[in-house]
Amino acid sequence: MKKLLKIKSLAFSIFLITTNVIGAEKAEYLKTDWSFKGLFGKFDRGALQRGYQVYTEVCASCHSMKYVSYRNLAEKGGPEFSEEQAKAIAASFEVTDGPNSDGEMFTRPAKLSDKFAMPYENVKAAQAANGGAYPPDMSVLVKARKGGADYIYSLLQGYEDPPLGITLDEGVHYNKFMYGNMIKMANPLSDGLVEYSDGTEASIEQMSKDVTTFLMWAAEPHLEARHQMGFKAIVYLIILTTLVYFSMKRIWSRVETKV
Repeated sequence: MKKLLKIKSLAFSIFLITTNVIGAEKAEYLKTDWSFKGLFGKFDRGALQRGYQVYTEVCASCHSMKYVSYRNLAEKGGPEFSEEQAKAIAASFEVTDGPNSDGEMFTRPAKLSDKFAMPYENVKAAQAANGGAYPPDMSVLVKARKGGADYIYSLLQGYEDPPLGITLDEGVHYNKFMYGNMIKMANPLSDGLVEYSDGTEASIEQMSKDVTTFLMWAAEPHLEARHQMGFKAIVYLIILTTLVYFSMKRIWSRVETKV
């Protein structure tokens, strides 16, 4: 009898665990029309510039982009700010340099050749400011996460109140697109959080799409050049195949005539 009760208890425990795991599965990612998808995909310049604004005003206080330089903002295939605009953007940030002639480090306005300013001095400082969590670098975040752009786009819109019966620890938030549905990062976006210089309405959906586009460019800065090269290669192969086909057809027609 006791053995039977133990088996029933174990079966019930397995049922509860299975139910919790199933309930904790992330929802299917949101889909949108990305301009950079496909063989002829290109980045939307307006979206890139707006996305940079969202990153700077919302994300940069916690997340670094250590592989991106200010000069990249003016390069072809990217946001394509003018060189003067990129210089002004860089000069609005301070970076650590040195040592100087006295052997001391100092701060100065950033230049085009500098990498994006870091929000924290080191990993320990970042963890101390974020309850022990380390905000990931965003330079290649889109490529480093399964689901890519769709994942980032969905995650930023996935915050909501937890379902009945689910209790979250302090400092933990519910996000239906996060595996396990729990995330330490608080909801970073709200309607009208930024004021776009081009007059675009800054809804959560719009900001999510724009900053995701910017992060995609940061991870794939040569995407447009690669797409163009791929298209040229396909055209070249089609022409070459056509020439080879008709050449072989002409050669074999002579052989058949002689036979």
